[in-house]
Amino acid sequence: MMSNFSSEFLWGASTSAYQVEGAASIDGKKPSQQDVINKDSYKKFGFATAEIASDQYHHYKEDIALMKEMGFKAYRFSIAWSRVFPDGVGEVNEKGIQYYRDLINELKKNDIEPIITLYHYDLPWALVEKYGGWLDRQVVKDFEYYARFIINEFKDKVKYWTTINEQSIIVQYWTQKCYIPQELQGNNQLRYQINHHMNLAHAIACKLVHELVPNGLVGAALGYSPVYPLSSKPEDVMAAQNAHDLRNAFYLDIYFKGHYTKSAWIYLEKHGLAPNIEAGDMELIKEGYSDFLALNYYASECAKYCPDNGTKQIRYSGVNRSGKKGEISGFETHPGFYEMCKNPNLDTTDWDWAIDPTGLEYMFRDIYTRYEKPLMITENGLGAYDTLTMDGKVHDDYRIHYLREHIKAMNRAMEYGVEVLAYCPWSAIDLLSTSNGVKKRYGFIYVDRTDDDPKECKRLKKDSFYWYKKVIESNGEEL
Repeated sequence: MMSNFSSEFLWGASTSAYQVEGAASIDGKKPSQQDVINKDSYKKFGFATAEIASDQYHHYKEDIALMKEMGFKAYRFSIAWSRVFPDGVGEVNEKGIQYYRDLINELKKNDIEPIITLYHYDLPWALVEKYGGWLDRQVVKDFEYYARFIINEFKDKVKYWTTINEQSIIVQYWTQKCYIPQELQGNNQLRYQINHHMNLAHAIACKLVHELVPNGLVGAALGYSPVYPLSSKPEDVMAAQNAHDLRNAFYLDIYFKGHYTKSAWIYLEKHGLAPNIEAGDMELIKEGYSDFLALNYYASECAKYCPDNGTKQIRYSGVNRSGKKGEISGFETHPGFYEMCKNPNLDTTDWDWAIDPTGLEYMFRDIYTRYEKPLMITENGLGAYDTLTMDGKVHDDYRIHYLREHIKAMNRAMEYGVEVLAYCPWSAIDLLSTSNGVKKRYGFIYVDRTDDDPKECKRLKKDSFYWYKKVIESNGEEL
């Protein structure tokens, strides 16, 4: 393959704090909402808690040594707000911030560029108890307090910053990504209110990076799926346009144009779903401009015409908990606007996620044409059941094939002029899946544990480890 990757291209991988660190209640850390949500998931489904996860807190030097061996140029990770500020605000937890100092120093020592995500679902539980977390505007001020400290702390060592992870996914799967009391779960307007508060927080973080970080670059990490029409029927094509506007453009336009997409906003207003906006909000959002966009791409989506049956009964995205194909609990439906559906032209993972490398190329081309901003991949990967052989090997050729085809697609997009800064697939090591525990594995490095038994979290190199090492060594030429 003729490579379009420059010598400055950042090859790496990603994780998030609560999914990989463990140490959830030691050295001064207090619970996050994900600690609480995952304890509930263990009771309901048997999925591992975040208490130990992959125990990177105690293995970070070993993990960074393995990243160095693979040739990483970058590592994208998040900071656990409740490790640094156990109560959300107030006194800093010195042991907590020291962990991140040590982590970043170890990365820099090994010539690995840190890419920090400020927020990856794990709001301090203290703020949920205090006022409901993201449901209340107070969270924006408290996020600013936290973000200012972190950005100022690492302004001389971190160039690339991402603000909030996957706002669009938070709207779709809000009870998995936020703690929402049972009595409020029927109020779908709150999904978009939470998102508006996050847009304010994102803008503030962008302004802080521009103010404090010399030559710093900042953007959001957006969960993104291009939407195809089920058929070439005009009504299906229009449904796909509607789905794109509400599921994708609604977030992108805020980041790069400073306003909500008109068609999506009109739809939300018609259905009583639009967020409350206060004086000065949109001015702040315009001021907090993004330098680039980070994208978490796993799958494309498909939409079809959905007649208005008069009920206005909206259903949001379903989930597959079993890991058996076809057992997804349902598709998002907005009567009179669109209905999501299975794409009959694509195979899926065991968790019903469409496998579509071309979708990554299409996503890059489409977004870059619309906004002309640099892009990076901060998540892309195959969740799968991995088998550890008797001699300690993991032969994950299916993961290699998935990543190979997506890298080819990225290269094709770059050939047509798309500016891509980094490729950081999910995930550097096996970790805790937000909705499926640890048996759904993504890493280049196998972590020897089960949902029930954390064992010693021993690290083992998968076949994909050695493959990715060659990819990086050849700067994307040898796939």
